[in-house]
Amino acid sequence: MRSPGSNHRHTIGITRRELLQVGYSGLLGISLPALLAQRSLASDTVQSNARVSRKPNSVILVFLTGAPSHLDTFDMKPDAPAEVRGEFKAIATKLPGLTVCEHLPHLAARADKYAVVRSLAHGQNNHLVATHHLLTGHAQPGAFFDKIASRDDWPSYASTLNYCQPRHDGIPSGVNLPTYLMEGPLNWPGQHAGFLGPRYDPWQITSDPNKRDFRVDSLRLTPGMEVGRLNDRRTLLEQVNQQQERLAEIAAGRRLSDQQQLAFSVLTSGKIARAFEMDREPAAVRERYGRHAFGQSLLLARRLVEAGVPVVQANMGHVQNWDSHSDIFPSLKKRLLPPLDKGVAALLDDLEVRGLLDETLVVMLGEFGRTPKVTTMPGANSPGRDHWAPCFFGLFAGAGVRGGQIIGKSDKVGAYPATTPFSPDDVGATIYHVLGVDPALEVRDRQDRPVRLNRGEVVHSLFTGAST
Repeated sequence: MRSPGSNHRHTIGITRRELLQVGYSGLLGISLPALLAQRSLASDTVQSNARVSRKPNSVILVFLTGAPSHLDTFDMKPDAPAEVRGEFKAIATKLPGLTVCEHLPHLAARADKYAVVRSLAHGQNNHLVATHHLLTGHAQPGAFFDKIASRDDWPSYASTLNYCQPRHDGIPSGVNLPTYLMEGPLNWPGQHAGFLGPRYDPWQITSDPNKRDFRVDSLRLTPGMEVGRLNDRRTLLEQVNQQQERLAEIAAGRRLSDQQQLAFSVLTSGKIARAFEMDREPAAVRERYGRHAFGQSLLLARRLVEAGVPVVQANMGHVQNWDSHSDIFPSLKKRLLPPLDKGVAALLDDLEVRGLLDETLVVMLGEFGRTPKVTTMPGANSPGRDHWAPCFFGLFAGAGVRGGQIIGKSDKVGAYPATTPFSPDDVGATIYHVLGVDPALEVRDRQDRPVRLNRGEVVHSLFTGAST
């Protein structure tokens, strides 16, 4: 029997008083607040209606936020009037009949690896509303001009995958990087789980992987903490939890247990933490992608997919980076197209060499296109193109996509599709198809009403090669 003044000591040598003084966060020896806030409520309920439509693969979404000009990139109109064709020359590619901008030579040489859809279209010329449509595959509920993100929005692709196929191995279903799409009070919709709730939100990484000091501290053990010692602390936590039956009976108690398990699984597996350690990558590989934010973000996307993350969204720059109301040609020529060209070409090569291209869908697009005519807007000092949702392009590669294809066609000035148009809903259905999620899945909104996840059609011609 203990004397009244003695301190009860647990099997790993920590007193109850020390336990109370340190608290759970100190015992864990970690900093995972954002991660745990997003993942701690992971559902234990099997989604019985989450039908799988094909063998699941991964998706890298290269998002050109702000919307690039299709007419100055992948749908050139060299025979159109000067105010339509713009300043750039079209160059031949590896694919007969496909020309691209002269500032995309690396992608021109790899046209056999991807398909270009030239007849994407929808009706929303607003950045926020259109972004929601592209990043979720569904129109934004109650959309109006600059409608910011809310929990009434549709879920992102990664969030839906997390809902349908929850994981408990410390690997997230989705990671967005390296920027969070927000400008002032405007929080871009489509980046979250929407009505599914915050437990299904993807991870958000908001630092430049090209920086020398890039690191994600929340995924590392504190200095001096080893996995063996962490497991000792796990033993202690299990002992404490066994003594707190009342706490375990309430929802908050169960969430605390989930947080602990998730924290340990992330830190002791180390797969995700290692993926973020960019200095592990050979210098020659990093150079092939380009030592800039575009290239290193795409390299990090490859590393995350290799570590088991099924959905990675790589934003090519800050929010609206590709918006080109003025100064369009110098911006594309010097700042935007060269790093994109080098980075995406390296990504396709790297995925192929590593045997990952067959199981990874790469999608590159913006939220809409740009106006057929080049104009100088009031107050602008140089020409540009305005928003244009009736016609734009998307690039697709990998995961069974037949490369060397042009799917769809725009009219002579790139204003409207001359063939059957494809909507963001169709893009969404195609992404869900690749992820092994039935696009027709029934989910519940915030009012617990049954709603259909997606109303688009898979773009089967991407996979069959049949002309559309």
